[in-house]
Amino acid sequence: QVQLVESGGGLVQAGGSLRLSCTASGSTFDINAMGWYRQAPGKQREKVAGISDDGATTYADSVKGRFTISRDNAKNTVYLQMNSLKPEDTAVYYCKAVRGRIYWGQGTQVTVSS
Repeated sequence: QVQLVESGGGLVQAGGSLRLSCTASGSTFDINAMGWYRQAPGKQREKVAGISDDGATTYADSVKGRFTISRDNAKNTVYLQMNSLKPEDTAVYYCKAVRGRIYWGQGTQVTVSS
């Protein structure tokens, strides 16, 4: 089993920055891909960014150039640096890890005011 705990969410004005963290515990060896997803009210959960175990990254078009995903394998932690935030980035952000099956964190709220 893998447990994921996110932190770093909050309220920020448009144009501001936040950094989300997600730390994995439990059976963390052989965790493959990790990533960040988000879900806004009334919308489906969507992928924001992903990172493989060898560091390859992918991003949703809507966040390219503004968000950066990174991973510290020694700390079993994945980060999401979010810059130039927009009101449409407001959502609950979820961390995802893949180790044989998919694991999700509990989510952290990000609110961007205009």
